[in-house]
Amino acid sequence: MESTTYLNDFRTLSLEDKKTLTGYFRVDSPEISELTFTNLFIWRHYYRPVWRESHGCLQMVLSPSDQAPFGLPPVGPGDKSSTLDDLCRRLAAAGLPQRVSRAGQTFIDRFVDPKRYEVSLNPDQGDYIYLTEDLINLSGRKFHQKKNHLNSFIKQYEFECRSMDVELVECVLDMQEAWCQIKNCEEDPSLINEDRAVFEALKHFEYLDYQGLAIIIDQKVEAFALGEPLNHNTAVIHVEKANPKIRGLYAAVNQRFCRDVWAEFEFINREQDLGQEGLRRAKQSYHPHHLVNKYDLVLKTI
Repeated sequence: MESTTYLNDFRTLSLEDKKTLTGYFRVDSPEISELTFTNLFIWRHYYRPVWRESHGCLQMVLSPSDQAPFGLPPVGPGDKSSTLDDLCRRLAAAGLPQRVSRAGQTFIDRFVDPKRYEVSLNPDQGDYIYLTEDLINLSGRKFHQKKNHLNSFIKQYEFECRSMDVELVECVLDMQEAWCQIKNCEEDPSLINEDRAVFEALKHFEYLDYQGLAIIIDQKVEAFALGEPLNHNTAVIHVEKANPKIRGLYAAVNQRFCRDVWAEFEFINREQDLGQEGLRRAKQSYHPHHLVNKYDLVLKTI
């Protein structure tokens, strides 16, 4: 992670940091999907996160391998406005743009002075938020096609839904490898990065806080999903994979994961579409209740 050494008083993220970061997230009730330890940890080889504590808050900087570094909005019970200013000063001192990205609307409204910061919407990063009961029940005309796919799968296949455990991890890894072969992951850098993130999640299952569910057909894992609580009323789904050759399987793993694991939560956050048209259509097809818009902040030159 040589590219992050420009911030000498920041720490490179490791598994040993889980207790500290999770403590900040628990007291500050995040609204954006990036702010879980699981998300930051499993994507660390791509985003290369570093962090430090300041003004009673958590400061984080991400350095994606193919993008310029940027800060995340400060998290914690302390003075976020001062922490934001301090973060931008530290970025500037390191010769980096004074840019903070993925800031939610609530953060903007409460802690950002529009006279001092340029605020711009990042449409590719908005999180899709769904009513959990919609994803479970698939009721009404708008979900008619999804319900048909689900019913077709249930009628055609005998299957078992199993919660993720240590014994299941290797089977899920095998399914992920098969999925990547079907999708030719080696030809798509974004899928290569995603494959690494899934591998990190599964290999560290015992140490991370997420829950998982797998669908097994003929003693073989054919679909799985991984997620965790984001805040008191929202669960976030980090990963959802299914054998694309089996009709209705994506609808089944989505519906069963929400029903069996997340029914007590009002909302499901299914993360962003990254500006990918196919992913955008897939997320819109489940009729989100709303979006959590995210913004880029740049300190103005005054």
